[in-house]
Amino acid sequence: MNAPVKPDGFSRREVVVGAAVVGGALVVGCSPADLMSAGSKVEVGAFGPFIRFEPDGFVTVISKHVEFGQGSHAGLAAIVAEELDADWAKVRVEQSPANAKLYGNGALGAQLTGGSSAISNSWEQLRKAGAGARAMFVEAAANRWNVPAGEIVVKDGVLTHASGKSAAFADLTADAAKVTPPESPALKDPKAFTLIGTQRVRRKDGQAKSDGTARYTQDVHLPDMLTAMVVHPPRFGAKVVSFDADAARKVAGVVDVFEIPTGVAVVAKSTWAARLGKEAVTVRWDEAKAEKRGSAQITAAFRDLATGKGPADQKWESFGAKGDAAQAAGGTDAFEAVYEFPYLAHATMEPMNCVAIVDGNSVKLVHGSQGQTLDQLAAARIVGTLPGSVEVETLFAGGSFGRRATFNADYVAECVHVAKKVGGGKPVKLVWTREDDMKAGYYRPLVVHAVRVTLDKDGLPATWRHRIVSQSIMKDSPMPSKGVDQTAVEGASDSPYLKATPIVDAQVAFPEVGVPVLWWRSVGATHTAFVMEHTIDQLARKAGKDPVEYRRALYAKAGANRHLTALDLAIEKAGPKAGEGWTRGVAVHESFGSVVAQVAEVKLVDGEPRVGRVVTAIDCGVAISPDQIAAQMEGGTCYGLSAALYGQVTLTEGVVDQSNFDTYRVLRIAEAPSVETHIAPSAAPPSGVGEPGTPVIGPATANALLALSGQATTRLPFVGGA
Repeated sequence: MNAPVKPDGFSRREVVVGAAVVGGALVVGCSPADLMSAGSKVEVGAFGPFIRFEPDGFVTVISKHVEFGQGSHAGLAAIVAEELDADWAKVRVEQSPANAKLYGNGALGAQLTGGSSAISNSWEQLRKAGAGARAMFVEAAANRWNVPAGEIVVKDGVLTHASGKSAAFADLTADAAKVTPPESPALKDPKAFTLIGTQRVRRKDGQAKSDGTARYTQDVHLPDMLTAMVVHPPRFGAKVVSFDADAARKVAGVVDVFEIPTGVAVVAKSTWAARLGKEAVTVRWDEAKAEKRGSAQITAAFRDLATGKGPADQKWESFGAKGDAAQAAGGTDAFEAVYEFPYLAHATMEPMNCVAIVDGNSVKLVHGSQGQTLDQLAAARIVGTLPGSVEVETLFAGGSFGRRATFNADYVAECVHVAKKVGGGKPVKLVWTREDDMKAGYYRPLVVHAVRVTLDKDGLPATWRHRIVSQSIMKDSPMPSKGVDQTAVEGASDSPYLKATPIVDAQVAFPEVGVPVLWWRSVGATHTAFVMEHTIDQLARKAGKDPVEYRRALYAKAGANRHLTALDLAIEKAGPKAGEGWTRGVAVHESFGSVVAQVAEVKLVDGEPRVGRVVTAIDCGVAISPDQIAAQMEGGTCYGLSAALYGQVTLTEGVVDQSNFDTYRVLRIAEAPSVETHIAPSAAPPSGVGEPGTPVIGPATANALLALSGQATTRLPFVGGA
């Protein structure tokens, strides 16, 4: 997920929004983080908010980012352990409490995990935390032993001196806690790293997730806890007119049935009773403002807009302009293509769920929170309390891909509404079924691109006209974009291919559609990478050039050295030729600060694409955990391939057709490719890893199919998308 809020602060509107939560008056001198943390009782120890030293000799690293499978907890802990010179075997990770002032994501402006920013956002912050704590221990030891601090060596959590004196962290914790932390602690030269960049940095949660002791929301069982499910409208935007709960109330275990803003809640003593009760409720809906169009109608309307046949009053916004736009629309022998991309479901392994306890204006939330600040703001508005006083206990989450970070904290707000109605401090667990999330959740936007390119005498792009039509993810959000909604154009607006083209006319339109949309793993790159990379292969064919050499020429022209490095590394590692019966496709794309190049080997099996070997090269700055980077490339590649091959959410007269994995096909284990990952050496700060592996496999596969058949792919998914 990606929330493009710059770390230089909030807009006036955003500050007012935060202020409204704490009583409607702007508090002079308070930052947005102060406002969002108002009422918090989180205490900070002597070594700061990110490190705690335990009596048993272990070091606990406090993570402000949720662990939902991406493995960031290990990477974050390794940053601290490296600067601290801790014993990696004695490092634990604990999830932080919710407090935007202490644990806010500087890249996103709130306590929120997303945009592949966990490591990059925490890099300097945690290095300083670890180095500062180390300095405190060194000074404490120097004072105790009466020796110069510069003569003390720290290794694996033990401080030693040439005189023979030594002490572990646990022996010196009380003394070190009395030392004033340095304001600017000295950081290690990366050449001196002994942990970062090694295969020693492995996940800390592997054992718990293997033996079943890891705690997820469904594992939460509290005394007198009730379970709730919600009947949602079949069409987006519909409202409850009335409901008949007589049959539901007769279901054994059902406690209550009542309306909440998003539908009708059924509260019961068990999940099964709640489900049976939900199925027994009859609701009459007001659909006057509901979205009633099917996805085919929406696609056709978007296509008309992209190709200049839509309403004349549609607003267009520029995301790239160079030279005379009229020339981009003219010329002869132009390459033209229209690409269509469907709605996509996040399809997380663990559907949405949350536990809420409301007692008066006291609120506690227990769940796999991706956006603690968003959850606090939503809960505070519902019960009328201060955001920071909403306690959030963040558990492991079974995936998100952006789904758990909605601006309105949708399923969390539902849970709080129900718990408030139940009252008395009684815990309520809200459970969304797979069908709930598939039919009433949020989706990757449906998008249409129209591209027109003319070539110069050397066969390189001379003019590039680009139109994108999509719903806006950031529209009416509490974190509005400054200018064009980058979630729709990222990957195209900053493409080296546009930089290398003398004349560019690139615009985007955001028509109104009633389907709720949200960031989806790699966000805009899910479609822009495909369009840019598949177009480049077709342009290379039109120019009679090798696609790899064609890219190299464009990267040289654009000064895209990192793209060239990744491409060259992938080509080198792929070897001279594909296996017998396989055809290769290449794609390169930058997202979330990292550049990924892939060589995909593809063949047709019973008329469907089968991807075998995928060679991946990534430039992601300093590689903290090579093993985890490889795991993210593997997972991201499979997630992206699943969507490219099969993923699509369709609507018939406004009703979502898919409901579970029998109708929303995903990649099976037997279909997963072999993914090799090669990391380009870099001394730059770490950049994103969780999402950049997802958008590249689709166009790499399309380019292999283009080489195989000469036919371009203009609509996804590959299977069933025609």
